[in-house]
Amino acid sequence: MNVRLQTTLFLALVLHTGQAAAHELEEVIVEGRSLVLIKQARSASEGLVGQHDLEIRPLLRAGDVLEAVPGMVVTQHSGSGKSNQMFLRGFNLDHGTDFATWIDGMPVNMRSHGHGQGYTDINFLIPETIRTLAFVKGPYHAEQGDFSSAGGVHIKTSDQLGTPQATLQVGEDGFRRLLAMGGADVAAGRLSLAVESQEYDGPWSDVDEDVDKVNGLLRYFQGDEAANWRVTLMGYDNSWNSADQIPERAVNQGLIDEFGSLDQTLGGESSRYSLSAGYNRRSDSGGLQLSAYAIDYRMQLWSNFTYLLDNPVSGDQFEQLDERRLYGAGWHQHWLRGNGLKHSAGAELRHDDIDAVGLFPANGRQRLGTTRLDAVEETSLGLYYEVDWSWHRQWRAVAGVRGDYYRFDVDSDTVVNSGSDSDTIVSPKASLIYTPNEQREFYLSGGLGFHSNDARGTTIRVDPGSGDAVEAVDPLVRSRGAEFGLRNDWGGMANTSFALWYLELDSELLFVGDAGNTEASRPSRRWGVELNNYWDLNDVWSLELDLAWTDARFDDRSPEGDHIPGAVEWVVTGALNARFPEGWFGSLRLRQFSGAPLVEDASVKADGSSLANLALGWQGQRLSLQLDVLNLFDSDDHDIDYFYASRLSGEPAEGVEDTHYHVFEPRQLRLSMGWRF
Repeated sequence: MNVRLQTTLFLALVLHTGQAAAHELEEVIVEGRSLVLIKQARSASEGLVGQHDLEIRPLLRAGDVLEAVPGMVVTQHSGSGKSNQMFLRGFNLDHGTDFATWIDGMPVNMRSHGHGQGYTDINFLIPETIRTLAFVKGPYHAEQGDFSSAGGVHIKTSDQLGTPQATLQVGEDGFRRLLAMGGADVAAGRLSLAVESQEYDGPWSDVDEDVDKVNGLLRYFQGDEAANWRVTLMGYDNSWNSADQIPERAVNQGLIDEFGSLDQTLGGESSRYSLSAGYNRRSDSGGLQLSAYAIDYRMQLWSNFTYLLDNPVSGDQFEQLDERRLYGAGWHQHWLRGNGLKHSAGAELRHDDIDAVGLFPANGRQRLGTTRLDAVEETSLGLYYEVDWSWHRQWRAVAGVRGDYYRFDVDSDTVVNSGSDSDTIVSPKASLIYTPNEQREFYLSGGLGFHSNDARGTTIRVDPGSGDAVEAVDPLVRSRGAEFGLRNDWGGMANTSFALWYLELDSELLFVGDAGNTEASRPSRRWGVELNNYWDLNDVWSLELDLAWTDARFDDRSPEGDHIPGAVEWVVTGALNARFPEGWFGSLRLRQFSGAPLVEDASVKADGSSLANLALGWQGQRLSLQLDVLNLFDSDDHDIDYFYASRLSGEPAEGVEDTHYHVFEPRQLRLSMGWRF
């Protein structure tokens, strides 16, 4: 057992000092998908997921909690420490572009990131500390700004952790995880602590992932539901090796198997440390929320997607570097007035101080030169206002507007690419809501949204690699969306929501295989339907079934075609959950998504994928046991597929266009044992 695991175990014992509260009955408020949200929601596609929904969900990685958002697919094409790949509403979101994520009021999406615009890494999140995930889809909500065209989620961790507990989890392929969490009353408030340590070797035939991750959360909370404040420290440090996507021909030719690698020196290191504070006040006439944060972040990532295409001697491995500090603050206030009026207003200030964001050719994780190295200052201010007017007992109207200002300053090692730019965008939003009775509600929603482009793209004049002239991209890219939907409550035992939606983007962001990054591309449009269902079959059994279908196309004429590579057409997810009074529980989860075009003319397509996970366990007063069976049926389907040119030894200089994929990890068992002190 390494030092980190020993330290986590020691902290579990330290938490036992809160034993005075250990035998007290704790109030449990169930928040989650069982809530119907009639007369609360502003659109058909928003919802709430609570810890009650998550606690028995089997997870391969921390990022899998985002699959609690209906229609969301979370995969991986690299090592466990890297941000997940995500799909929603016909978007290959890459690592987060066009889906905004916040945790405790702190933005997770990284602007002008070393690996990709909007990079969203939630490996620093301890799933057991989550209280709620509040999600929306589409650009119809005034509080949603950058990266939220497809949707967004606000994740809130628990303000007060309860009885101290420790959990040990072990599994195949060298998986070991130790979690200690709990709280104790200190002075007039509550001190909560959660520490997680994880190791994992992985199933790969020639790469030991050697994941070495540690997470920590320390929070002091004081107050009650009427008024409270909190201060939180969070820390995360991780290092890993990667088995990246591989070319199909290398497997067919017997050069490697599906779990092999062509470059065994890939991987990364990442860390994130934050200090945040929040104040909340609520009353019958309204409420106030204030927040502030400071984040120190670092990532170093080594990848190789094309092998010998650009450099047949030393290979095409490259290093991506990101070192930054983020500072920000938020204000949100709502107040109630007579005549059914509710007003909301807010402001968000964010500054990214990026000391170094760079791309370097490498071999065996050793730099061979510099492709580009920049320092970036990026500042944004967002203001929004929304009014919710119940002007009739059956009718409600919501209207809002958001304004955002961005300032970009780039100091590049290529002087001609240095410079400054700024942009402003105004985004109106509106919804009309009809509630014929207490069980049913109809929604008509529409609005404008946006995503920001990489600051380096707004000032670029010359391509650092070729020296050719390059046209700068627009700093802020407009999106337009609309949605018709309904939700229905079936007598308190079930709820259903349906949405028919449409979305346009002025510029798509696409993954570029030979560069390992994303670039601004053509305008696009998408439309689709979603049907989400949740049933409480009885006091023991519950059932979930979510379906999503999307048609995604480029919205201009081009000889290469109008299909958007990576746009998944349909997603089906389902779950059967059981919680018995005697403490036994279980969850069987199924996920299937269709194939997607890999090139614009759809001449090459990816196959669909199916995955099943199972959790079985027992919860006693102190002891808990859980067995997770991940990839229950040992599927060898793919997490993700790409199509681009790469070059293996002996192949022509121009390389070979081929499908590159990352296979599901094989079936594995993980056993957890927890103890409440």
